[in-house]
Amino acid sequence: MLSLFLIMDVWNISVRAEPLTKSDKAEIKAIKSDLNVDAKSALLIEPVSGKVIFEKNSHEKLEPASVTKIMTMLLSMEAVDSGKISLSDKVTVSENAKKMGGSSMLLDTGEVRTVEDLLKGIGIASGNDAAVAMAEYLGGSEEAFVNLMNKKAAQLGMKDTEFKNCTGLSEEGHYTTAYDVGIMSRELLKHSTILKYTGTYMETISQGRKSPIELVNHNKLVRFFNGCDGLKTGFTSSAKYCISATSVRDGVRMLAIVMGSPTYKVRNKDASMLMNYGFSKYSSKSIFKKEKDVERVNLNKKGDRFFIAKASSDLTVVTEKGKDSKITYKCVIDKNKKKYEKGEKVGYCDVYVNGELAGKIDLHSDRNVKKPGIFWNLKDNIRNVLPQGI
Repeated sequence: MLSLFLIMDVWNISVRAEPLTKSDKAEIKAIKSDLNVDAKSALLIEPVSGKVIFEKNSHEKLEPASVTKIMTMLLSMEAVDSGKISLSDKVTVSENAKKMGGSSMLLDTGEVRTVEDLLKGIGIASGNDAAVAMAEYLGGSEEAFVNLMNKKAAQLGMKDTEFKNCTGLSEEGHYTTAYDVGIMSRELLKHSTILKYTGTYMETISQGRKSPIELVNHNKLVRFFNGCDGLKTGFTSSAKYCISATSVRDGVRMLAIVMGSPTYKVRNKDASMLMNYGFSKYSSKSIFKKEKDVERVNLNKKGDRFFIAKASSDLTVVTEKGKDSKITYKCVIDKNKKKYEKGEKVGYCDVYVNGELAGKIDLHSDRNVKKPGIFWNLKDNIRNVLPQGI
């Protein structure tokens, strides 16, 4: 593995956050006075930085119901994005998957569906049959897949979670917390393709079937809450109504977790209230635009051999309205390469808001350039010690 050399240039910029308007102040005051969550447990997070904005009993161990499927989708998306599997892979539905109770995609034994079809079935219709079919495809069996789920939970630091199945159907010893749901939800959001499925309200799958599969999203906020594009609802008689809901507005994303609500209306009300509260407090600021010059990297002492490290994508950070925000940057550049090619990744840049990591962006070279060899460096050193004019 190539070691990375840290460029010690750290830029500090004090940014005056967007001032609060009278209506903003009135809205925040009203929300604060009415921020009464009826669910057993709740959490509101700004998911990029992980900042907790609101919490209620967020470490209480509770049944998650189908919110469990966030981990099922996470492992699936990791396999897709790593190239282990593809969205077009064909999966044969087993009798075990077919017989699953609860929410269903109405799959038949022996039916062949693509990985993408199954992800739609999980993310939109919360299909237990689709979840088990995916688990068997990735793990060989649901039991083996559940072991992978618990291993991933441990890696992510989900200290108060134990999975017994991949669906969320009630089972003794199957539990998590709003805080841990927040951890795996943030991780799933790194795989943005999933939002194409969880953010869809209705979908029809007809290929290879006489009777089309009609999928309707269990998350009604996708249709009725401005900006909502995921992630997962859940309900069982013992878990009650649960949700991990995320929405984006004007470049700001919020993530609300609600567990143990008495009704789905209360669940949706609480999640909506929490996300509205987050949007009233935070705004986005553009830091980098794609192809923006970020850092000049000199490859020799004279400085005539260099490349410009450019931003590989846009980057915005979230700042709190009405407060000063100190934004700092740290770039890490791979200095061990012998040559750099135009468009090639050469490092990354971390962006901090008030000392907390708020975003990260890859950097690429703006040109083809070779790093000077030992003789070029020796020549430069000789020039530096010779008197002028010689």
